Amino acid sequence: MPKNTFEAVRAEALFASFLQSSDVPSAAEVRGAVAATLRRLGIRGCAAEVAGEYGEHPDTAAARMAWALATVRDTYHTRDLAMAA
Repeated sequence: MPKNTFEAVRAEALFASFLQSSDVPSAAEVRGAVAATLRRLGIRGCAAEVAGEYGEHPDTAAARMAWALATVRDTYHTRDLAMAA
């Protein structure tokens, strides 16, 4: 479960991006993919992509979202802590 709205939006954007878990993307690649996907689809477009995948491929969508959420947490955690201080 996402901790906040930013985390949820970032995870949906990463889910809808072209990055794959098998790519083992760097933090910079994740941030770039999240930003590019949000520019391309917008927040609602990302949510629609996620919903569509859950409808068409529920067996793989859950695993992809788990990866996206964990990756977003790992990528943005340190940066968010630094900004809060």
